[in-house]
Amino acid sequence: MPEGKKDDGQGKKDDNPIKKDEKPLPNVYLKISINGKEVGKVVIKLYDDVVPKTCANFRSLCTGNKPDQTPLPPSFTYRSTPFHRIIPSFMIQSGDFERQDGTGGVSIYGEKFPDENFEKKHDKVGLVSMANCGAHSNGSQFFITTVEKCEWLDGKHVVFGEVVEGMDVVKEVESKGNKEGKPPKDKIIISACGAV
Repeated sequence: MPEGKKDDGQGKKDDNPIKKDEKPLPNVYLKISINGKEVGKVVIKLYDDVVPKTCANFRSLCTGNKPDQTPLPPSFTYRSTPFHRIIPSFMIQSGDFERQDGTGGVSIYGEKFPDENFEKKHDKVGLVSMANCGAHSNGSQFFITTVEKCEWLDGKHVVFGEVVEGMDVVKEVESKGNKEGKPPKDKIIISACGAV
């Protein structure tokens, strides 16, 4: 059996990068600015125990390092990435560091990676999910929900974390959107990001 994989006694391999004797991986943060003025920090708890590969991708794009701490290319970061799609009473979307307009985005695994699972549901405010263009098309784009229930997203978008601090910042960003989800008039970017 490959190193780092354990058999659970039922013939299944454990792909979870967090082992029982290791401490949990850190939360991540996004500092957000609107028109050049920093408005606050959003802290996100990642569900490493549920979707470890999806979380590793997001954490790496926040920190600039792969899970093994190898540095990513300088362009592989959420820093300076805009919130290109904001729909009030639904969600705020960002993560296209490639083209900055919602048409791009690659992962640390290559162009796209498969949906890991849909164990977590869109059943509360502040959930962080992968944005995609269909099944198994995850790259770097993500969204944060701003309403209690979005059940139509279940089984289509992988939920991989939740906002644990800074929901007021998310709501401020949400207030700059429009119902069509067209790019906002204000320049709203992730000014800094990393591990907490």
